Amino acid sequence: MTEQAHPEWDASYTADTPAPWDIGRPQPTFVRLADEGRLTGRLLDAGCGTGENALLAASSGADVTGIDAAPTAIARARAKASERGLTARFEVADVLDLGGLSLAVDTVIDSGVFHVFGDDDRVRYVASLAAVLRPAGACYLMCFSDRQPGTWGPRRVRPDELRASFSDGWAIESIAADTFDINPMDGMTQVQAWLTAIRRT
Repeated sequence: MTEQAHPEWDASYTADTPAPWDIGRPQPTFVRLADEGRLTGRLLDAGCGTGENALLAASSGADVTGIDAAPTAIARARAKASERGLTARFEVADVLDLGGLSLAVDTVIDSGVFHVFGDDDRVRYVASLAAVLRPAGACYLMCFSDRQPGTWGPRRVRPDELRASFSDGWAIESIAADTFDINPMDGMTQVQAWLTAIRRT
């Protein structure tokens, strides 16, 4: 796998204050998905950070690959896997070029990646996901929601934007209001999210 490091993302993991999303445990939404038996088969965590959601999937029996653009995050994910006795692969790679990984998976999870992209890169990202997700495979995507008040944080995403992005070669099964847990910031410990369940057609 080609290493595609992005210094700006790596800096999020080397700063004195933890990044808001790096909460040291899986997002509760993905715990629920694991409990429902949805994190199965060969699974890719696109933008895995320090690996908590990926390791949750591995502990549930999935054959997991986690990728991220931040080498520091990947190093921490590998260390966690070793410490916990879990088998999962973690690689530095670019989520916009997943086709270069020679990987075919049954399930993709995205916890907070889609919303970082502008319009052009959204198109590239969806095509990149399509390059690795098998037909009938499932994608569970959590992104920042337009229901979140204020201006702090990443670009807010509307449901119609999700539908438009996944309109060709995909079937959206549900878009549900949800929340991200975050490290405390400005008095907040949660922010509004959309959880989208998408099937590759």
